[in-house]
Amino acid sequence: MQAGPKALSERTTEEVEAAALATKLADEMLAADAFIFSVPLYNYAVSQPAKAWIDLLVTEPRFTVKVASPISKRPAYLISARGGAYGPGMPKEGWDHATPWLRRIFEDSWGLDLQLIDVEVTLADINPAMASLRDLAASNLKQAHAAAKQAGEQLATRLTKSLASEPGQA
Repeated sequence: MQAGPKALSERTTEEVEAAALATKLADEMLAADAFIFSVPLYNYAVSQPAKAWIDLLVTEPRFTVKVASPISKRPAYLISARGGAYGPGMPKEGWDHATPWLRRIFEDSWGLDLQLIDVEVTLADINPAMASLRDLAASNLKQAHAAAKQAGEQLATRLTKSLASEPGQA
């Protein structure tokens, strides 16, 4: 049988500090109107700092999978930077294990209105073995910049409309 959470008086100093940090992170999430997550792909998976942030945040009672998400339907952008080429038709297609996991958290668990902005082959300019991919990298970066600009404009419009519809706003 799984035990419930420890009573506050039974927690170690480290456990109390971790819970306080989780509460602070949850409060920051609740205060935001929109989210931009910029997460690089490291060794085919989620970077350790991003994973630790999410792992801590989901321990906070308002962000567990057991409750309805308090940030559902808020706009969010996941900018994923990858040094190699993992997209359709590329030799390492399917090796990106980070993006599906992040989507599971951001879309399925937290209910965010998520838009992906991917930029691949970011190492082509500095890796001689990837020299043949430099044109693809430049094109991919240009497309990512255009997608980010468009997303920013859409977000500004969305948030402006939202603010204008709030009571007491002109």
